[in-house]
Formats: sequence, structure tokens, C-alpha cells
Amino acid sequence: MAAVSLQSVSKCYYRGGHPIPVLADITFDVQRGDFLALMGPSGSGKSTLLNLIAGIDRPSAGQILVDGVDIAKLSERELARWRAGHVGFIFQFYNLMPVLTAFENVELPLMLTKLSRRERRQHAETALAMVGLSDRITHYPSELSGGQQQRVAIARALVTDPSLIVADEPTGDLDKVSATEVLSLLDQLNCELGKTIIMVTHDVRAAEVAHAMLHLDKGELFALESNGNTRSLKAENA
Repeated sequence: MAAVSLQSVSKCYYRGGHPIPVLADITFDVQRGDFLALMGPSGSGKSTLLNLIAGIDRPSAGQILVDGVDIAKLSERELARWRAGHVGFIFQFYNLMPVLTAFENVELPLMLTKLSRRERRQHAETALAMVGLSDRITHYPSELSGGQQQRVAIARALVTDPSLIVADEPTGDLDKVSATEVLSLLDQLNCELGKTIIMVTHDVRAAEVAHAMLHLDKGELFALESNGNTRSLKAENA
């Protein structure tokens, strides 16, 4: 069973009663333990597609299966519970709470679980140790570098031990050295812990860390050929 399977997924928004198509007939699978990079120009639908896979948004048509669960059919309450237990989120601008320490930011997703206070502390400290920040647990985001803040965000994504990690431009706000460190960490999570990772990026160097690469352009999905050309997956799946 694929970790993620999309079948004929489309997404359309409405503005002033007029439809605005964003994604058209997207079909592809991501196998368990894969590291996939989604590339494409601004406005191509990359982040929209990532949000659909993560259960943040719902498709206008089609089916999205994550670990065999059709997430489009879940109620809002079921979807929130599913996200909390199955998906770890990493964002370009970290999305850390400025009034919370690194430890408290990482612990935050665990507040929705039945873990005891002691168990939450153990999980949060373990996640921060995994990203090399055991000596920064009492620091606030303003006291950390951009790369350190992103590592806190990665620890927060890991702390619930999700089966899927989704990353939206995780290196987009980082300098070259910090970006390399974050990409190395994502590669480690994939190779050593077997985490399935789907990463949206416009940076070719970042995408090269992934094991597979797909391109989005004007809402249509393309595969990259060995000669550098792209092949439409819409026609392939027709």
C-alpha cells in the first residue's frame, strides 16, 4: 500500500462566484519511506497540493488516501484528530510561538494527546536532541538563529512520531549553510528513521536531496525525464 495515493484530484476556488482552477486531475503515488520533492513556479499549485495531502484543505474532486485512509471523507473533527497523529508540518517561516521556549513549542502538539506531563517532557526532549538542540530548550525563538528555529520546527514535526512529514519551502528563509544543515537533517530522518517526506521547493539544490522529483505547472503534474525534459502525468494516467 502506498503511503500517499492521489486519484484524479482537482482543486478549484471561487472568487466573486467565478471558478479559479488550481489543480487539474492529479494522480500519483508516494511509497512508504520515499522522499519526494514537488517543484514548480510560483502559483503552480505546489502549496495547495501539499495542503490537500496534509488534510489542511479538501479537494474539489478526486480521492486522497494516506496510509489507506480517505481523508477527504473525514469530518472536521476526525480530520483534526488524524492530522495530529499522522502528519508533521514544517513551514518556510517556522511558525513558532514567540512567547514559548523551544521546549514549549515542541511540546505543543502533545497537549492534544493523552500523554502525562512527564511523558510529554521525555518526548519533547528526545525530539530536540535528535535535531541537536538539547542545549537550547529554554531559549525563545528570538534568541535562536534562523537555522535553529527551523530545527525546532522539525523537532515539533517529529514529536508525535508521524508517518508523514510535509515541508513547505523549509529552506526558503535560510542562508546557504543553515539550508544545507536542514536538508541534511531531513535526509537523515528519511534514511535512518524511514519517514515519508513530501517537500515543496523551488530550489533545485534542495530538490536534489530528495529521491524523486515531480513538477507542477499551471495545475498540471509532470515527471522529470533523464534528458531534462518533462512528461505530463495527466496523459500517462488517462
